[in-house]
Amino acid sequence: MSSVTSLQCFEKLLGPKGVITDPGDIAPWLSDWRGRWHGKSAAILAPANTQQVSETIKLASEHNIQLVPQGGNTSMVGGATPPEDGRALILSLRRMNHIRSISEESNQAVCEAGVILSTLHDSAENIGRRFPLSLGAKGSATIGGLISTNAGGTQVLRHGTMRGLVEGIEAVLPDGSIYEGLVPLKKDNRGYDLRHLLIGAEGTLGVVTAATLRLVPAMTRRTTAWVGVNSPHDALTLLRLLQERLGSILEGFEVLAGDCLTHVLSHIPDARAPIETPAPWHALIEADLSAIQADAPDPLEAVLGHALEQDIILDATLAHNQAQASTFWRLRESISEAERTIGPAVQFDISVPIAKMPDFMVDTARAASAAFSGTSATSYGHMGDGNVHFHVRAPTGTDNGPAWIAEQGKPISCFVHDAVVAAGGSISAEHGIGQMKRAELGRLSSPARIQAMRAIKSALDPKGIMNPEKLIPLASEG
Repeated sequence: MSSVTSLQCFEKLLGPKGVITDPGDIAPWLSDWRGRWHGKSAAILAPANTQQVSETIKLASEHNIQLVPQGGNTSMVGGATPPEDGRALILSLRRMNHIRSISEESNQAVCEAGVILSTLHDSAENIGRRFPLSLGAKGSATIGGLISTNAGGTQVLRHGTMRGLVEGIEAVLPDGSIYEGLVPLKKDNRGYDLRHLLIGAEGTLGVVTAATLRLVPAMTRRTTAWVGVNSPHDALTLLRLLQERLGSILEGFEVLAGDCLTHVLSHIPDARAPIETPAPWHALIEADLSAIQADAPDPLEAVLGHALEQDIILDATLAHNQAQASTFWRLRESISEAERTIGPAVQFDISVPIAKMPDFMVDTARAASAAFSGTSATSYGHMGDGNVHFHVRAPTGTDNGPAWIAEQGKPISCFVHDAVVAAGGSISAEHGIGQMKRAELGRLSSPARIQAMRAIKSALDPKGIMNPEKLIPLASEG
């Protein structure tokens, strides 16, 4: 079947709104979030419901047409970018943007794949609930994409990743069959769990069309603190103390190197450090006090007072109101933006065992700077779940950032990823594999893992039509 004929078939199936062929309308969806990956596609297919997704995939399978599922196109690793040769069509879920149901009683929402994260946040807030996952791209990231990449964020310490928040899934498999798994059963021992197989599969095993998501009570009262410490080791000691004293109300625990804060303060006009005492490292802590009486002492303040007496921390301040708490979080959330303004860097989203996180942050930064002349390395991350955002910056005065990354990116990546594996960690914590880390996954993974991944892919998608060249290492890569 010719490309023209196939598009006519899709147009007949999906109607005039369901097939986009204008190059100007397609162009914004051909590059990834960071502008590093670029592809081509003759059309965007935009089904309006699950049945249309099913019929679209059946037609694509029948004619061996490859599809690249796409939501908000916020992938950090080129996971939703079509191949450069234009052989694949983009399968957009953005028209499927309905919240089918949301319940205060059951603490659940059933959302279609194209629902924007911030829309779900607003809908949950309207019924006194919240969806406890947030990230910088919440205004454009979609539920389907977040599920397909098993997204994380700053609240994983208490609520888990997306995997822990998905209680049911509806999806269309590569043959067009519909997997109906939205009912949130607490116990279900019918063999392989397709829900968990599809979460984090990056669209390589099928297309998530809807999900039943767990909601939690709205946070009516919170306490937020900014803390200075001598080292990430002291930060971990503080985290353990807080977990012991506060238990499940501990919502988040972020750690960042002092130079990260310096860059943010230089980047944001009129910004100032939350504490006066100079500190090599900082922690941002938040706890949910909703279940604690309003006139009761702040338990976070009490623990920080003890930590100060024990010389675990250098200084600390608590936010006096919600505006100040938001200011603290703005400093943390502006790190990536501030880092970009100071020059090119090779950036990593990795995880290591929590107990090894302090040593990794210090030792690997020192080792990377020594191994690559003129570079500097720093890190920040979610200490409660072992997620490290690690940056190796180009030497000061580097004029051509892309050229430097093209020359040094691969050796630096191999160096850092080798250190991650040596620590027993993962080369992808919350951004996924996509195109960017596919070869490294093949290089560093055990043969058993790669063999199993390829077997699953082959079994469910024998024609290889779903999201080609993503996640699964090529034969030459592992």
